[in-house]
Amino acid sequence: MMHVQHVLVLGGTTEARRLVESLVGDPRLYVTTSLAGRVAAPRLPPGDVRVGGFGGADGLAAWVREHRVDALVDATHPFASTMSRNAVLAAAQAHVPLLALRRPGWVAQDGDRWHSVASLAEAARLLPTLGERVFLTTGRMGLAAFAGEGLDALWFLVRSVDAPEPPCPRKMDVLLDRGPFSLDGEREILRRHGIDVLVTKDSGGDATAPKLTAAREAGIPVVVVRRPPVPEGVPVAATPDEAGEWVRRLYASG
Repeated sequence: MMHVQHVLVLGGTTEARRLVESLVGDPRLYVTTSLAGRVAAPRLPPGDVRVGGFGGADGLAAWVREHRVDALVDATHPFASTMSRNAVLAAAQAHVPLLALRRPGWVAQDGDRWHSVASLAEAARLLPTLGERVFLTTGRMGLAAFAGEGLDALWFLVRSVDAPEPPCPRKMDVLLDRGPFSLDGEREILRRHGIDVLVTKDSGGDATAPKLTAAREAGIPVVVVRRPPVPEGVPVAATPDEAGEWVRRLYASG
């Protein structure tokens, strides 16, 4: 009797959805996607989906054992460092192989005026030296970093999928939208709102990259928050295809 391999994908990214779409049709595989539940109306991948946290690394390890998971793929957002650390601990506890699926980070091009920082707090400290009208595209989580009195003179356009909650910048407009975004659309946002500085996380990928091109064209400085490294010792796939090959190699070797 054929053993069906259970693959748990920690998702929430475009790459996670594409990986799952490539795996669900394989009769040798049973795929579950886990979503954190931070977005009110997430785009659901095919196959089984669970929403919500596990209760830390121990909870994830218990779920993996209870549901007889054979392989774990961490395809969360590049900045979901807590979940990635929990995945490493849980995989070790449950004795299952772990792969990180991470799209490559962005690379500065000629004409870019990038300022690389290690955190949102560092980005906030730098902003008053760069501009007064800020396009903040780091999502609704972490806005507290930009709510300090030292930034009261700045105006923020905050773009996020869901409405942000306080604490927030004192002078702020909110743009609720979900990528992918077009270059023409990003150009229009910069022009219409008189944006003179952009703040972004190095999420990588094509869906939100047009804002970088628009900023380069306009000569606008960009504050780029560096992504945390993948935990040491975890193999990394750069594309859903690479991750799919890793999963299928596991099946072949098992």
